[in-house]
Amino acid sequence: MKKHPKRAQRAPFSLQEFADHNELANPNSSKKKTNSGDDEVWDLRLYTAGQTPRSVAAFANLKRICDEYLPGRYNIEVVDLVKHPQLAAGDQIVAIPTLVRKLPQPLRKIVGDLRNTDSALVGLQLRPTGE
Repeated sequence: MKKHPKRAQRAPFSLQEFADHNELANPNSSKKKTNSGDDEVWDLRLYTAGQTPRSVAAFANLKRICDEYLPGRYNIEVVDLVKHPQLAAGDQIVAIPTLVRKLPQPLRKIVGDLRNTDSALVGLQLRPTGE
């Protein structure tokens, strides 16, 4: 059996190094900054199953996050899968509640009731100003 020559081992990238590396490799794919004061509208779709406590909490938490970080720049559509189960296939929903960010692209999904604001902001790729 042949042995492969030893390769120099590199330390893994930090998240910042990874982001910087990707930005250098793809200079034309710069992301829009959500805190730059631009007026892009966010289209969000929340999939729920009736008026369960988790569904109600997910909507309340989403509304609070949007009011704080996207004032006047968001649309929320609530899809009740108890009433319209066929709509789950379009966005490939496998758990509820699920939030789907349609716009701005790329599409993002977050499963859960959004009670952890920091995780929700990371999932939405939305950061408060100053971070």
